[in-house]
Amino acid sequence: MFKTILIANRGEIACRVIKTARLMGIETVAVYSEADRDALHVEMADEAVLIGLAAAAESYLVIEKIVEACRKTGAEAVHPGYGFLSEREAFPRALADAGIVFIGPNPSAIAAMGDKIESKKAAAHAKVSTVPGYLGVIEDDKHAVKIADEIGYPVMIKASAGGGGKGMRIAHSVSEVAEGFNLAKAEAKASFGDDRVFIEKFIVDPRHIEIQVLGDKHGNVIYLGERECSIQRRNQKVIEEAPSPLLDEVTRRKMGEQAVALAKAVNYDSAGTVEFVAGQDKSFYFLEMNTRLQVEHPVTEMVTGIDLVEQMIRVAAGEKLQIAQKDVHLTGWAVESRVYAEDPFRNFLPSIGRLVKYRPPTESSFDGVTVRNDTGVQEGGEISMFYDPMIAKLVTHGRRGPPPSRRRRTRSTRSMSTASGTTSRSCRR
Repeated sequence: MFKTILIANRGEIACRVIKTARLMGIETVAVYSEADRDALHVEMADEAVLIGLAAAAESYLVIEKIVEACRKTGAEAVHPGYGFLSEREAFPRALADAGIVFIGPNPSAIAAMGDKIESKKAAAHAKVSTVPGYLGVIEDDKHAVKIADEIGYPVMIKASAGGGGKGMRIAHSVSEVAEGFNLAKAEAKASFGDDRVFIEKFIVDPRHIEIQVLGDKHGNVIYLGERECSIQRRNQKVIEEAPSPLLDEVTRRKMGEQAVALAKAVNYDSAGTVEFVAGQDKSFYFLEMNTRLQVEHPVTEMVTGIDLVEQMIRVAAGEKLQIAQKDVHLTGWAVESRVYAEDPFRNFLPSIGRLVKYRPPTESSFDGVTVRNDTGVQEGGEISMFYDPMIAKLVTHGRRGPPPSRRRRTRSTRSMSTASGTTSRSCRR
């Protein structure tokens, strides 16, 4: 097992990885930018290394600086968290060249699933259900209209290299296809440096279901149930839950088996997520595979009792999975609510500044109810303009309750944060 690992990330995910490493007796190294000198993850780690200026392009996204930090501290392995370099094929290759282990999937699997067009082709080859669509090169808006007419409206126009809702448009008519095609291409070019887009059938009233998979370097792959992430805003997830209220055992098994088939097809060897869009009739179609730890992974940990970060570290160290598919059981129900520093009076734009008041709920487990708060900030900390404004992920888990007539009323848990000049609250919406 590793003696020291470096976390190539910041915020709540860096803190979350440090917690598991500490439980495993592994020392941790944090990296930080000028803007993060006083950040919580820097305080929590055993050692910390400054890697550059505040902008991510000059710090957290510079592979050479991460490798150099490993050399300075003697870190044997790197956990990428999510975002930043986590799905950049060049990152694990650079680490391998330097004799450092990447705590994540092999570069070939990242490459195979990193391109949405190629991943859909791989999924179809692995006999995974895919949305009807066109994955070839689309020449211009006239060609796009012809394709959409053949598929049938409504259609979704999506960037091949996209994510976070960027480079995505829904079209209900010929005129919307022509306009959406050009807008999606321009946005994809600006956001990802790749203007390729594809068109597929848009599923009306869809549910966003994702299957957590876990593989090792010995050919073993299992699935750990599903998460539902249908509550979204601007195509970004807000509330996630496990298990999904939509699925039954038969559908869950079908989706899980297809996710495992795809993972095996690309020799996947870490934690990863296969995302599907599902209809109300429980039909489902492959969307994409995320070759990293997901933001919403805690709900899966809560209902399975499996620490995904620990499993990633053990797999990276060459250990075989000690969990077989028959050992995976879903217990109770978990919900993750993302808490952001945002200004509700300015269309929920990021609300940056000092976090002058922060009163998160106490993490606890009592009478079958667990409250977990994955956070990367503390009172007095700074919500920076350079990074995502997420403050915390409030996760709650409870066993399935008694019949409604016997169910007791309980007080709801609230989490509130205040940034200088504006107030951001987690609220029902």
